[in-house]
Amino acid sequence: MMEKPEPRVLNRPPPPGVAAGVDERMIQALVHGFYDRVRADSVLGPIFSAEISDWEPHLAKMVDFWSSVVLMTKRYDGRPAPAHVKIPGLDRAHFAHWLTLFEATARDLCPPSAADLFINRAHRIAQSLQMSLDFSRGILPPLKAPIRAG
Repeated sequence: MMEKPEPRVLNRPPPPGVAAGVDERMIQALVHGFYDRVRADSVLGPIFSAEISDWEPHLAKMVDFWSSVVLMTKRYDGRPAPAHVKIPGLDRAHFAHWLTLFEATARDLCPPSAADLFINRAHRIAQSLQMSLDFSRGILPPLKAPIRAG
């Protein structure tokens, strides 16, 4: 009689946020602190005010988003690109300003390793959203020349 093999246990590393000391309270504080700054900002405030009439659901969605990004909770299932593509006049300068505010908020409210993680992810997200905007506006990256064999 053959013995059943023991089930394999996958030793997965913890989500990046756990390793950096991030918890739900920190995400909540970062999201709320950041959007407090956005609403008071002369550049981004009017854009967000035009798009968001009820802030509580938006803040809850952003907490879920960041929890999914850094703690891998899978609570967020939205599609951020279409929401940003529909905003008239949104451009790279707005994303750069958004990143500046986000970086300052993360550095002010989070320990260095957590701030670094949030900032790294924010840059990736901004780049992805910028690419979606460019694509939707017909601005495509230049094609690379094909690799030719010998």
